Amino acid sequence: MFAKVLVANRGEIAVRVIRALDELGIASVAVYSEADRDAQHVKRAGEAYLLGPGPAAESYLKIDKLLEVLERSGAEAVHPGYGFLAENAAFARALEEAGVTFIGPPASAIEAMGSKTRARELMQGAGVPIVPGTTEPVETVEDAARIAEEIGYPVAVKAAGGGGGKGFRVALEADKLKEAFEGAAREGEKFFSDATVYLERYLPDPRHVEVQVLADAHGGVVHLGERDCSIQRRHQKLIEESPAPLVDDELRAKIGRIAVDAARAVDYRGAGTIEGLLQDGEYYFLEMNTRVQVEHCVTEAVTGVDIVREQILIAAGEPMAFGQDDIRWHGHAIECRINAEDAAKNFAPAPGRIAHYREPSGPGVRVDSGVLTGSEITPLYDPMVAKLIVWDADREKATRRMSRALEEFEIEGLKTLIPFHKAIMASEQWAKGETCRDLIEDRSWLKQLAFPKVEKQDGDAPELIERDYVVEVSGKRFEVKVHGEAAGAPAPAAGTDNTRPAPKREARRAPGGGGGDTLVSPLQGNVFKVLVEQGAEVEEGALIAIIEAMKMENEITAHKAGTIKELPIKEGGSVTAGDTIAVIA
Repeated sequence: MFAKVLVANRGEIAVRVIRALDELGIASVAVYSEADRDAQHVKRAGEAYLLGPGPAAESYLKIDKLLEVLERSGAEAVHPGYGFLAENAAFARALEEAGVTFIGPPASAIEAMGSKTRARELMQGAGVPIVPGTTEPVETVEDAARIAEEIGYPVAVKAAGGGGGKGFRVALEADKLKEAFEGAAREGEKFFSDATVYLERYLPDPRHVEVQVLADAHGGVVHLGERDCSIQRRHQKLIEESPAPLVDDELRAKIGRIAVDAARAVDYRGAGTIEGLLQDGEYYFLEMNTRVQVEHCVTEAVTGVDIVREQILIAAGEPMAFGQDDIRWHGHAIECRINAEDAAKNFAPAPGRIAHYREPSGPGVRVDSGVLTGSEITPLYDPMVAKLIVWDADREKATRRMSRALEEFEIEGLKTLIPFHKAIMASEQWAKGETCRDLIEDRSWLKQLAFPKVEKQDGDAPELIERDYVVEVSGKRFEVKVHGEAAGAPAPAAGTDNTRPAPKREARRAPGGGGGDTLVSPLQGNVFKVLVEQGAEVEEGALIAIIEAMKMENEITAHKAGTIKELPIKEGGSVTAGDTIAVIA
Protein backbone atom coordinates (compact mmCIF):
# COMPACT_ATOMS: atom_id res chain seq x y z
CA MET A 1 0.00 0.00 0.00
CA PHE A 2 1.08 3.58 -0.63
CA ALA A 3 2.56 5.61 2.22
CA LYS A 4 1.83 9.02 0.67
CA VAL A 5 -0.42 10.19 -2.18
CA LEU A 6 -0.54 13.55 -3.95
CA VAL A 7 -4.01 14.83 -4.85
CA ALA A 8 -3.69 16.76 -8.11
CA ASN A 9 -6.94 18.66 -7.83
CA ARG A 10 -8.91 21.18 -5.77
CA GLY A 11 -12.35 21.73 -4.26
CA GLU A 12 -14.76 19.07 -3.12
CA ILE A 13 -13.18 16.20 -5.02
CA ALA A 14 -9.78 16.89 -3.44
CA VAL A 15 -11.40 16.84 0.01
CA ARG A 16 -13.25 13.63 -0.90
CA VAL A 17 -10.01 11.91 -1.92
CA ILE A 18 -8.15 13.12 1.18
CA ARG A 19 -10.87 11.62 3.36
CA ALA A 20 -10.44 8.26 1.65
CA LEU A 21 -6.67 8.45 2.14
CA ASP A 22 -7.15 9.24 5.83
CA GLU A 23 -9.33 6.15 6.26
CA LEU A 24 -6.68 4.01 4.57
CA GLY A 25 -3.94 5.44 6.77
CA ILE A 26 -2.19 7.11 3.82
CA ALA A 27 -0.56 10.52 4.15
CA SER A 28 -1.96 13.16 1.78
CA VAL A 29 -0.28 15.94 -0.19
CA ALA A 30 -2.30 18.85 -1.56
CA VAL A 31 -1.37 21.31 -4.28
CA TYR A 32 -2.87 24.73 -4.77
CA SER A 33 -2.83 27.91 -6.80
CA GLU A 34 -2.43 31.40 -5.40
CA ALA A 35 -6.21 31.79 -5.64
CA ASP A 36 -6.69 28.69 -3.45
CA ARG A 37 -4.33 29.54 -0.59
CA ASP A 38 -7.14 29.31 1.94
CA ALA A 39 -9.10 26.49 0.30
CA GLN A 40 -10.32 23.63 2.46
CA HIS A 41 -8.43 20.94 0.57
CA VAL A 42 -5.18 22.77 1.39
CA LYS A 43 -5.94 22.87 5.11
CA ARG A 44 -7.28 19.31 5.11
CA ALA A 45 -4.14 17.65 3.70
CA GLY A 46 -1.08 16.60 5.67
CA GLU A 47 1.11 18.94 3.65
CA ALA A 48 0.55 21.35 0.76
CA TYR A 49 2.60 22.98 -1.99
CA LEU A 50 2.04 26.09 -4.09
CA LEU A 51 1.94 25.47 -7.84
CA GLY A 52 1.62 28.98 -9.23
CA PRO A 53 -0.85 31.76 -10.15
CA GLY A 54 -4.62 31.35 -10.16
CA PRO A 55 -5.31 30.37 -13.78
CA ALA A 56 -5.33 26.58 -14.14
CA ALA A 57 -2.97 26.75 -17.10
CA GLU A 58 -0.36 28.27 -14.78
CA SER A 59 -0.97 25.95 -11.82
CA TYR A 60 -3.15 22.82 -11.79
CA LEU A 61 -2.34 21.97 -15.41
CA LYS A 62 1.44 22.37 -15.08
CA ILE A 63 2.81 18.84 -15.28
CA ASP A 64 6.38 19.95 -14.62
CA LYS A 65 5.33 21.72 -11.41
CA LEU A 66 3.48 18.63 -10.21
CA LEU A 67 6.50 16.46 -10.90
CA GLU A 68 8.62 18.86 -8.82
CA VAL A 69 6.18 18.57 -5.91
CA LEU A 70 6.21 14.79 -6.20
CA GLU A 71 9.98 14.75 -5.88
CA ARG A 72 9.98 17.16 -2.93
CA SER A 73 7.13 15.49 -1.05
CA GLY A 74 8.11 11.88 -1.67
CA ALA A 75 4.57 10.91 -2.73
CA GLU A 76 4.39 7.51 -4.41
CA ALA A 77 1.12 7.96 -6.26
CA VAL A 78 -1.17 10.66 -7.69
CA HIS A 79 -4.95 10.80 -7.56
CA PRO A 80 -6.13 13.23 -10.26
CA GLY A 81 -9.78 13.55 -9.20
CA TYR A 82 -11.82 14.72 -12.20
CA GLY A 83 -11.16 17.52 -14.66
CA PHE A 84 -7.73 19.14 -15.03
CA LEU A 85 -5.27 16.29 -15.77
CA ALA A 86 -7.54 13.37 -14.84
CA GLU A 87 -7.87 12.22 -18.46
CA ASN A 88 -4.49 13.41 -19.71
CA ALA A 89 -2.53 10.49 -21.15
CA ALA A 90 0.70 12.53 -21.27
CA PHE A 91 0.43 13.14 -17.53
CA ALA A 92 -0.19 9.46 -16.80
CA ARG A 93 2.80 8.54 -18.96
CA ALA A 94 5.04 11.16 -17.32
CA LEU A 95 4.19 9.69 -13.90
CA GLU A 96 4.97 6.20 -15.10
CA GLU A 97 8.37 7.36 -16.37
CA ALA A 98 9.02 9.00 -12.99
CA GLY A 99 8.18 5.77 -11.16
CA VAL A 100 4.99 7.22 -9.66
CA THR A 101 1.66 5.37 -9.74
CA PHE A 102 -1.26 7.05 -11.48
CA ILE A 103 -4.50 6.25 -9.63
CA GLY A 104 -6.43 5.72 -12.80
CA PRO A 105 -6.34 3.70 -16.01
CA PRO A 106 -3.22 3.11 -18.13
CA ALA A 107 -2.28 5.87 -20.59
CA SER A 108 -3.28 3.59 -23.47
CA ALA A 109 -6.88 3.36 -22.19
CA ILE A 110 -7.03 7.13 -21.65
CA GLU A 111 -5.84 7.70 -25.21
CA ALA A 112 -8.29 5.17 -26.63
CA MET A 113 -11.29 6.62 -24.82
CA GLY A 114 -10.09 10.22 -24.61
CA SER A 115 -10.59 10.66 -28.34
CA LYS A 116 -14.33 10.35 -28.82
CA THR A 117 -13.89 9.36 -32.46
CA ARG A 118 -11.44 6.60 -31.55
CA ALA A 119 -13.72 5.44 -28.72
CA ARG A 120 -16.71 5.24 -31.08
CA GLU A 121 -14.64 3.23 -33.54
CA LEU A 122 -13.49 0.83 -30.79
CA MET A 123 -17.00 0.37 -29.42
CA GLN A 124 -18.44 -0.22 -32.85
CA GLY A 125 -15.78 -2.87 -33.45
CA ALA A 126 -16.60 -4.49 -30.11
CA GLY A 127 -20.28 -4.73 -31.05
CA VAL A 128 -21.38 -1.95 -28.71
CA PRO A 129 -24.19 0.16 -30.27
CA ILE A 130 -23.22 3.80 -30.94
CA VAL A 131 -25.25 6.90 -31.84
CA PRO A 132 -25.35 7.18 -35.65
CA GLY A 133 -22.60 9.49 -36.88
CA THR A 134 -18.93 9.57 -37.82
CA THR A 135 -16.08 7.56 -36.33
CA GLU A 136 -13.52 9.74 -38.12
CA PRO A 137 -12.73 13.42 -37.52
CA VAL A 138 -14.55 15.91 -39.74
CA GLU A 139 -12.01 18.33 -41.20
CA THR A 140 -14.05 21.18 -42.71
CA VAL A 141 -17.45 22.81 -42.58
CA GLU A 142 -18.04 21.64 -46.15
CA ASP A 143 -17.37 18.02 -45.13
CA ALA A 144 -19.66 18.49 -42.16
CA ALA A 145 -22.47 19.78 -44.40
CA ARG A 146 -22.23 16.74 -46.66
CA ILE A 147 -22.19 14.30 -43.72
CA ALA A 148 -25.02 16.11 -41.95
CA GLU A 149 -27.26 15.64 -44.98
CA GLU A 150 -26.56 11.90 -44.80
CA ILE A 151 -27.16 11.68 -41.02
CA GLY A 152 -30.13 14.03 -41.07
CA TYR A 153 -30.78 17.13 -38.99
CA PRO A 154 -30.58 17.97 -36.17
CA VAL A 155 -26.90 17.06 -35.73
CA ALA A 156 -24.54 17.40 -32.79
CA VAL A 157 -21.06 18.75 -33.49
CA LYS A 158 -18.70 17.51 -30.77
CA ALA A 159 -15.06 18.07 -29.90
CA ALA A 160 -13.11 14.81 -30.16
CA GLY A 161 -11.40 15.49 -26.84
CA GLY A 162 -14.42 17.09 -25.19
CA GLY A 163 -16.38 16.28 -22.09
CA GLY A 164 -18.47 17.90 -19.36
CA GLY A 165 -20.55 19.75 -21.94
CA LYS A 166 -17.50 21.50 -23.42
CA GLY A 167 -17.12 21.41 -27.20
CA PHE A 168 -20.75 20.36 -27.78
CA ARG A 169 -22.91 22.34 -30.18
CA VAL A 170 -26.17 21.49 -31.94
CA ALA A 171 -27.25 22.51 -35.43
CA LEU A 172 -31.00 22.16 -35.72
CA GLU A 173 -30.90 23.16 -39.38
CA ALA A 174 -28.32 23.50 -42.15
CA ASP A 175 -27.92 27.27 -41.75
CA LYS A 176 -26.75 26.75 -38.14
CA LEU A 177 -24.07 24.18 -38.98
CA LYS A 178 -21.17 26.58 -39.56
CA GLU A 179 -21.75 28.32 -36.22
CA ALA A 180 -21.98 24.97 -34.39
CA PHE A 181 -18.88 23.59 -36.13
CA GLU A 182 -16.76 26.63 -35.31
CA GLY A 183 -18.04 26.84 -31.74
CA ALA A 184 -17.32 23.19 -30.97
CA ALA A 185 -13.85 23.42 -32.54
CA ARG A 186 -13.08 26.61 -30.62
CA GLU A 187 -14.05 25.10 -27.27
CA GLY A 188 -12.18 21.90 -28.09
CA GLU A 189 -9.01 23.89 -28.71
CA LYS A 190 -9.47 26.06 -25.63
CA PHE A 191 -10.36 23.40 -23.08
CA PHE A 192 -8.65 20.30 -24.48
CA SER A 193 -5.97 21.64 -26.88
CA ASP A 194 -7.68 19.75 -29.69
CA ALA A 195 -9.88 21.45 -32.31
CA THR A 196 -10.87 18.13 -33.94
CA VAL A 197 -14.63 17.59 -34.16
CA TYR A 198 -17.01 14.85 -35.28
CA LEU A 199 -20.73 14.60 -35.98
CA GLU A 200 -23.53 12.59 -34.41
CA ARG A 201 -27.23 12.39 -34.99
CA TYR A 202 -28.74 14.64 -32.31
CA LEU A 203 -31.39 12.90 -30.27
CA PRO A 204 -33.72 15.70 -29.12
CA ASP A 205 -34.86 14.49 -25.71
CA PRO A 206 -33.15 11.23 -24.71
CA ARG A 207 -32.44 9.96 -21.23
CA HIS A 208 -28.76 10.37 -20.35
CA VAL A 209 -27.94 7.08 -18.64
CA GLU A 210 -24.44 6.08 -17.59
CA VAL A 211 -22.98 2.94 -16.03
CA GLN A 212 -20.26 2.86 -13.37
CA VAL A 213 -17.54 0.26 -13.84
CA LEU A 214 -14.59 -0.92 -11.76
CA ALA A 215 -11.75 -3.02 -13.13
CA ASP A 216 -8.65 -4.39 -11.40
CA ALA A 217 -5.34 -5.73 -12.69
CA HIS A 218 -6.38 -9.34 -12.02
CA GLY A 219 -9.09 -9.66 -14.67
CA GLY A 220 -11.96 -8.50 -12.48
CA VAL A 221 -14.47 -6.14 -14.12
CA VAL A 222 -17.83 -5.27 -12.54
CA HIS A 223 -20.52 -2.69 -13.10
CA LEU A 224 -22.26 -0.93 -10.23
CA GLY A 225 -25.48 -0.18 -12.05
CA GLU A 226 -26.65 2.96 -13.75
CA ARG A 227 -27.21 6.63 -13.00
CA ASP A 228 -29.67 8.91 -14.75
CA CYS A 229 -28.16 12.33 -15.50
CA SER A 230 -30.83 13.68 -17.85
CA ILE A 231 -31.44 17.01 -16.11
CA GLN A 232 -28.84 19.28 -17.69
CA ARG A 233 -28.25 22.84 -18.82
CA ARG A 234 -25.92 23.50 -21.75
CA HIS A 235 -25.28 19.73 -21.83
CA GLN A 236 -23.83 19.90 -18.31
CA LYS A 237 -25.41 17.90 -15.53
CA LEU A 238 -27.41 19.45 -12.70
CA ILE A 239 -29.18 16.51 -11.02
CA GLU A 240 -28.31 12.81 -10.99
CA GLU A 241 -30.08 9.80 -9.53
CA SER A 242 -29.68 6.08 -9.15
CA PRO A 243 -31.34 3.83 -10.14
CA ALA A 244 -32.60 5.43 -13.37
CA PRO A 245 -36.41 5.85 -13.42
CA LEU A 246 -36.92 4.06 -16.77
CA VAL A 247 -34.40 1.24 -16.35
CA ASP A 248 -35.72 -2.16 -15.25
CA ASP A 249 -33.73 -5.24 -14.22
CA GLU A 250 -33.54 -6.58 -17.78
CA LEU A 251 -32.28 -3.30 -19.24
CA ARG A 252 -29.87 -2.84 -16.32
CA ALA A 253 -28.30 -6.22 -17.06
CA LYS A 254 -28.08 -5.36 -20.78
CA ILE A 255 -26.40 -1.98 -20.40
CA GLY A 256 -24.23 -3.39 -17.63
CA ARG A 257 -22.89 -5.98 -20.07
CA ILE A 258 -22.26 -3.20 -22.61
CA ALA A 259 -20.26 -1.26 -20.01
CA VAL A 260 -18.20 -4.29 -18.97
CA ASP A 261 -17.51 -5.15 -22.63
CA ALA A 262 -16.42 -1.55 -23.27
CA ALA A 263 -14.02 -1.62 -20.30
CA ARG A 264 -12.53 -4.95 -21.35
CA ALA A 265 -12.07 -3.68 -24.92
CA VAL A 266 -9.44 -1.17 -23.73
CA ASP A 267 -7.93 -3.26 -20.91
CA TYR A 268 -9.29 -0.80 -18.37
CA ARG A 269 -8.11 -0.30 -14.77
CA GLY A 270 -9.76 1.58 -11.93
CA ALA A 271 -13.07 3.47 -11.92
CA GLY A 272 -14.67 4.56 -15.16
CA THR A 273 -18.04 5.48 -16.55
CA ILE A 274 -19.73 4.42 -19.77
CA GLU A 275 -22.09 7.20 -20.80
CA GLY A 276 -24.99 6.49 -23.08
CA LEU A 277 -28.30 7.73 -24.42
CA LEU A 278 -31.55 5.87 -23.87
CA GLN A 279 -34.38 6.53 -26.30
CA ASP A 280 -37.42 4.39 -27.02
CA GLY A 281 -35.83 1.45 -25.22
CA GLU A 282 -32.64 1.58 -27.31
CA TYR A 283 -29.32 2.27 -25.58
CA TYR A 284 -26.43 3.89 -27.47
CA PHE A 285 -22.80 4.30 -26.36
CA LEU A 286 -21.89 7.98 -26.07
CA GLU A 287 -18.42 8.10 -24.52
CA MET A 288 -16.29 6.71 -21.71
CA ASN A 289 -15.03 8.93 -18.92
CA THR A 290 -11.74 7.45 -17.73
CA ARG A 291 -11.94 8.85 -14.21
CA VAL A 292 -14.19 9.13 -11.19
CA GLN A 293 -17.36 11.09 -11.98
CA VAL A 294 -18.79 14.04 -10.09
CA GLU A 295 -21.93 11.98 -9.50
CA HIS A 296 -20.23 8.83 -8.20
CA CYS A 297 -21.86 9.52 -4.82
CA VAL A 298 -25.33 8.30 -5.79
CA THR A 299 -23.90 4.95 -6.87
CA GLU A 300 -22.03 4.71 -3.56
CA ALA A 301 -25.31 5.38 -1.75
CA VAL A 302 -27.28 2.58 -3.42
CA THR A 303 -24.50 -0.06 -3.58
CA GLY A 304 -22.47 0.66 -0.44
CA VAL A 305 -19.25 0.54 -2.50
CA ASP A 306 -16.69 3.27 -1.74
CA ILE A 307 -15.60 4.01 -5.31
CA VAL A 308 -12.72 6.33 -4.42
CA ARG A 309 -11.29 3.84 -1.95
CA GLU A 310 -11.57 1.09 -4.58
CA GLN A 311 -9.67 3.30 -7.03
CA ILE A 312 -6.79 3.59 -4.58
CA LEU A 313 -6.74 -0.12 -3.71
CA ILE A 314 -6.83 -1.15 -7.38
CA ALA A 315 -3.95 1.22 -8.19
CA ALA A 316 -1.99 -0.36 -5.34
CA GLY A 317 -2.38 -3.75 -7.03
CA GLU A 318 -5.15 -5.14 -4.85
CA PRO A 319 -7.82 -7.37 -6.42
CA MET A 320 -11.42 -6.33 -5.89
CA ALA A 321 -12.90 -8.08 -2.87
CA PHE A 322 -16.22 -8.63 -4.67
CA GLY A 323 -17.57 -9.85 -7.99
CA GLN A 324 -20.60 -8.97 -10.07
CA ASP A 325 -22.87 -11.37 -8.18
CA ASP A 326 -22.02 -9.59 -4.92
CA ILE A 327 -23.37 -6.21 -6.07
CA ARG A 328 -26.80 -5.31 -4.72
CA TRP A 329 -28.84 -2.14 -5.16
CA HIS A 330 -30.84 -0.73 -2.26
CA GLY A 331 -33.23 2.21 -2.27
CA HIS A 332 -32.88 5.39 -4.29
CA ALA A 333 -30.32 8.22 -4.25
CA ILE A 334 -30.46 11.74 -5.70
CA GLU A 335 -27.67 14.31 -6.10
CA CYS A 336 -28.18 18.04 -6.65
CA ARG A 337 -25.19 20.10 -7.75
CA ILE A 338 -25.17 23.30 -5.72
CA ASN A 339 -23.47 25.63 -8.17
CA ALA A 340 -22.79 29.35 -7.83
CA GLU A 341 -25.14 30.21 -10.67
CA ASP A 342 -28.24 32.33 -11.11
CA ALA A 343 -30.92 30.17 -12.72
CA ALA A 344 -33.12 33.24 -13.22
CA LYS A 345 -30.43 34.66 -15.52
CA ASN A 346 -30.21 31.50 -17.62
CA PHE A 347 -27.70 29.89 -15.24
CA ALA A 348 -25.21 32.75 -15.42
CA PRO A 349 -22.15 32.13 -13.20
CA ALA A 350 -22.34 34.03 -9.91
CA PRO A 351 -18.92 33.94 -8.22
CA GLY A 352 -18.33 35.59 -4.87
CA ARG A 353 -17.49 35.10 -1.22
CA ILE A 354 -19.67 32.93 1.02
CA ALA A 355 -20.87 35.12 3.89
CA HIS A 356 -22.67 32.31 5.72
CA TYR A 357 -22.64 28.55 5.16
CA ARG A 358 -24.50 25.77 6.97
CA GLU A 359 -24.95 22.29 5.55
CA PRO A 360 -28.06 20.15 6.05
CA SER A 361 -27.84 16.91 7.98
CA GLY A 362 -30.03 14.13 9.34
CA PRO A 363 -30.82 10.60 8.15
CA GLY A 364 -29.77 9.77 4.62
CA VAL A 365 -28.15 13.15 3.90
CA ARG A 366 -24.58 13.62 2.64
CA VAL A 367 -22.81 16.80 1.54
CA ASP A 368 -19.53 16.77 -0.38
CA SER A 369 -17.99 20.23 -0.44
CA GLY A 370 -14.72 22.07 -0.20
CA VAL A 371 -16.02 25.30 1.31
CA LEU A 372 -16.91 26.97 4.60
CA THR A 373 -18.14 30.40 5.62
CA GLY A 374 -15.70 32.88 4.12
CA SER A 375 -14.65 30.68 1.20
CA GLU A 376 -14.28 32.36 -2.18
CA ILE A 377 -15.97 30.92 -5.27
CA THR A 378 -13.65 32.31 -7.89
CA PRO A 379 -14.48 32.76 -11.60
CA LEU A 380 -11.18 31.01 -12.41
CA TYR A 381 -12.66 27.52 -11.89
CA ASP A 382 -15.96 25.68 -12.17
CA PRO A 383 -18.92 27.10 -10.21
CA MET A 384 -19.54 24.15 -7.89
CA VAL A 385 -20.03 25.01 -4.22
CA ALA A 386 -21.15 21.58 -2.99
CA LYS A 387 -22.95 18.39 -3.89
CA LEU A 388 -26.04 17.46 -1.89
CA ILE A 389 -26.79 13.72 -1.90
CA VAL A 390 -29.74 12.00 -0.25
CA TRP A 391 -30.82 8.36 0.04
CA ASP A 392 -34.15 6.79 0.98
CA ALA A 393 -36.15 3.64 0.37
CA ASP A 394 -37.65 4.75 -2.96
CA ARG A 395 -37.67 7.68 -5.38
CA GLU A 396 -40.70 9.40 -3.86
CA LYS A 397 -39.27 9.29 -0.36
CA ALA A 398 -35.83 10.36 -1.61
CA THR A 399 -37.46 13.35 -3.33
CA ARG A 400 -39.13 14.43 -0.08
CA ARG A 401 -35.83 14.02 1.76
CA MET A 402 -34.03 16.11 -0.86
CA SER A 403 -36.65 18.85 -0.56
CA ARG A 404 -36.18 18.87 3.21
CA ALA A 405 -32.38 18.99 2.91
CA LEU A 406 -32.53 21.84 0.39
CA GLU A 407 -34.65 23.83 2.83
CA GLU A 408 -32.00 23.31 5.51
CA PHE A 409 -29.07 24.29 3.28
CA GLU A 410 -27.99 27.85 4.15
CA ILE A 411 -25.66 29.70 1.77
CA GLU A 412 -25.49 33.48 1.80
CA GLY A 413 -23.31 36.02 0.08
CA LEU A 414 -23.71 34.60 -3.42
CA LYS A 415 -26.44 33.12 -5.55
CA THR A 416 -26.71 29.36 -5.97
CA LEU A 417 -28.99 26.84 -7.66
CA ILE A 418 -30.81 25.94 -4.43
CA PRO A 419 -34.06 27.68 -5.54
CA PHE A 420 -33.87 25.87 -8.87
CA HIS A 421 -33.44 22.48 -7.23
CA LYS A 422 -36.34 23.16 -4.86
CA ALA A 423 -38.58 24.01 -7.81
CA ILE A 424 -37.55 20.92 -9.79
CA MET A 425 -38.17 18.60 -6.82
CA ALA A 426 -41.67 20.09 -6.47
CA SER A 427 -42.49 19.84 -10.19
CA GLU A 428 -44.90 17.44 -11.86
CA GLN A 429 -42.25 16.71 -14.48
CA TRP A 430 -39.79 15.41 -11.88
CA ALA A 431 -42.50 13.31 -10.24
CA LYS A 432 -43.18 11.68 -13.62
CA GLY A 433 -39.49 10.98 -14.17
CA GLU A 434 -39.20 13.36 -17.15
CA THR A 435 -36.05 15.16 -18.29
CA CYS A 436 -37.52 18.55 -17.21
CA ARG A 437 -36.09 20.08 -20.38
CA ASP A 438 -39.29 22.08 -20.95
CA LEU A 439 -38.75 23.83 -17.61
CA ILE A 440 -35.00 24.38 -17.99
CA GLU A 441 -35.47 25.97 -21.42
CA ASP A 442 -38.42 28.14 -20.29
CA ARG A 443 -36.99 31.59 -19.55
CA SER A 444 -40.23 32.80 -17.95
CA TRP A 445 -40.22 29.82 -15.56
CA LEU A 446 -36.58 30.41 -14.68
CA LYS A 447 -37.20 34.09 -13.98
CA GLN A 448 -39.61 33.08 -11.21
CA LEU A 449 -36.58 31.70 -9.35
CA ALA A 450 -34.95 35.13 -9.03
CA PHE A 451 -33.41 35.98 -5.66
CA PRO A 452 -35.11 38.89 -3.87
CA LYS A 453 -33.22 42.16 -3.86
CA VAL A 454 -32.37 43.05 -0.26
CA GLU A 455 -30.51 46.07 0.96
CA LYS A 456 -27.19 45.24 2.63
CA GLN A 457 -27.37 45.52 6.41
CA ASP A 458 -24.37 46.80 8.29
CA GLY A 459 -23.40 44.93 11.41
CA ASP A 460 -20.92 45.40 14.22
CA ALA A 461 -17.69 43.46 13.95
CA PRO A 462 -17.14 40.72 16.53
CA GLU A 463 -15.15 41.81 19.56
CA LEU A 464 -12.64 38.97 19.43
CA ILE A 465 -11.26 37.35 16.31
CA GLU A 466 -8.90 34.60 15.28
CA ARG A 467 -6.97 34.95 12.04
CA ASP A 468 -5.07 32.31 10.11
CA TYR A 469 -2.01 33.63 8.31
CA VAL A 470 -0.16 31.63 5.68
CA VAL A 471 3.60 31.46 5.39
CA GLU A 472 5.21 29.82 2.38
CA VAL A 473 8.80 28.65 2.69
CA SER A 474 10.27 27.51 -0.62
CA GLY A 475 6.73 26.92 -1.85
CA LYS A 476 5.66 24.71 1.09
CA ARG A 477 2.72 25.96 3.11
CA PHE A 478 2.67 26.61 6.87
CA GLU A 479 -0.03 28.24 9.00
CA VAL A 480 0.22 30.73 11.88
CA LYS A 481 -2.75 31.64 14.11
CA VAL A 482 -3.11 35.14 15.60
CA HIS A 483 -5.70 36.01 18.26
CA GLY A 484 -6.72 39.55 19.18
CA GLU A 485 -9.37 42.25 19.40
CA ALA A 486 -11.20 43.23 16.26
CA ALA A 487 -11.38 46.95 17.12
CA GLY A 488 -8.80 48.77 15.04
CA ALA A 489 -7.44 45.52 13.64
CA PRO A 490 -5.99 45.69 10.16
CA ALA A 491 -7.71 43.91 7.31
CA PRO A 492 -6.43 40.40 6.62
CA ALA A 493 -3.46 40.24 4.31
CA ALA A 494 -3.83 38.63 0.93
CA GLY A 495 -3.95 34.86 1.24
CA THR A 496 -5.24 34.80 4.83
CA ASP A 497 -8.28 33.10 6.20
CA ASN A 498 -11.37 35.00 7.24
CA THR A 499 -12.04 36.06 10.80
CA ARG A 500 -13.84 33.78 13.22
CA PRO A 501 -16.46 34.22 14.53
CA ALA A 502 -17.82 35.25 11.18
CA PRO A 503 -19.20 38.72 10.53
CA LYS A 504 -22.96 39.06 10.45
CA ARG A 505 -24.52 37.67 7.33
CA GLU A 506 -24.53 39.81 4.21
CA ALA A 507 -27.80 40.10 2.37
CA ARG A 508 -27.93 38.78 -1.16
CA ARG A 509 -27.68 41.29 -3.97
CA ALA A 510 -28.48 40.62 -7.58
CA PRO A 511 -25.52 41.27 -9.89
CA GLY A 512 -25.83 43.40 -12.97
CA GLY A 513 -28.81 45.58 -13.57
CA GLY A 514 -29.20 48.55 -15.82
CA GLY A 515 -31.91 49.25 -18.32
CA GLY A 516 -32.96 51.51 -21.16
CA ASP A 517 -30.20 51.67 -23.76
CA THR A 518 -27.47 50.10 -21.62
CA LEU A 519 -26.66 46.40 -21.91
CA VAL A 520 -24.75 45.32 -18.81
CA SER A 521 -22.82 42.19 -18.01
CA PRO A 522 -24.75 39.77 -15.77
CA LEU A 523 -21.51 38.19 -14.55
CA GLN A 524 -17.81 38.54 -13.92
CA GLY A 525 -15.43 37.06 -16.46
CA ASN A 526 -13.20 37.60 -19.46
CA VAL A 527 -14.35 38.85 -22.85
CA PHE A 528 -13.59 35.94 -25.14
CA LYS A 529 -15.09 37.37 -28.32
CA VAL A 530 -16.83 40.55 -29.50
CA LEU A 531 -19.11 39.90 -32.46
CA VAL A 532 -20.26 43.44 -33.34
CA GLU A 533 -18.67 46.79 -34.08
CA GLN A 534 -19.59 50.26 -32.89
CA GLY A 535 -22.16 51.75 -35.25
CA ALA A 536 -23.60 48.38 -36.28
CA GLU A 537 -27.35 47.85 -36.49
CA VAL A 538 -28.56 44.89 -34.40
CA GLU A 539 -31.83 43.11 -33.78
CA GLU A 540 -33.12 42.15 -30.35
CA GLY A 541 -31.48 38.85 -29.38
CA ALA A 542 -28.45 39.37 -31.62
CA LEU A 543 -25.19 37.96 -30.26
CA ILE A 544 -23.04 40.83 -28.98
CA ALA A 545 -20.22 39.13 -27.11
CA ILE A 546 -19.08 35.89 -25.49
CA ILE A 547 -17.87 36.10 -21.90
CA GLU A 548 -15.90 33.22 -20.45
CA ALA A 549 -16.51 32.61 -16.75
CA MET A 550 -16.15 29.55 -14.55
CA LYS A 551 -15.18 27.27 -17.45
CA MET A 552 -18.27 28.23 -19.46
CA GLU A 553 -18.88 30.41 -22.48
CA ASN A 554 -21.78 32.79 -21.85
CA GLU A 555 -23.45 34.44 -24.81
CA ILE A 556 -24.49 38.05 -24.24
CA THR A 557 -27.32 39.09 -26.55
CA ALA A 558 -28.89 42.44 -27.39
CA HIS A 559 -31.74 43.37 -25.08
CA LYS A 560 -33.32 45.56 -27.78
CA ALA A 561 -33.00 46.45 -31.44
CA GLY A 562 -31.01 49.54 -32.43
CA THR A 563 -27.57 50.93 -33.20
CA ILE A 564 -24.43 50.16 -31.19
CA LYS A 565 -23.61 53.65 -29.91
CA GLU A 566 -20.95 52.59 -27.40
CA LEU A 567 -18.89 49.39 -27.15
CA PRO A 568 -16.42 49.77 -24.26
CA ILE A 569 -15.36 46.10 -24.12
CA LYS A 570 -12.53 44.45 -26.02
CA GLU A 571 -11.47 40.86 -26.56
CA GLY A 572 -9.14 39.61 -23.84
CA GLY A 573 -10.37 42.22 -21.39
CA SER A 574 -12.23 41.54 -18.15
CA VAL A 575 -15.67 42.60 -16.96
CA THR A 576 -17.49 42.45 -13.66
CA ALA A 577 -21.20 42.10 -13.04
CA GLY A 578 -22.88 45.40 -13.88
CA ASP A 579 -20.22 46.66 -16.30
CA THR A 580 -21.49 48.13 -19.56
CA ILE A 581 -21.19 45.76 -22.49
CA ALA A 582 -22.78 48.09 -25.03
CA VAL A 583 -25.13 51.04 -25.39
CA ILE A 584 -27.85 50.36 -27.95
CA ALA A 585 -30.08 53.24 -29.03
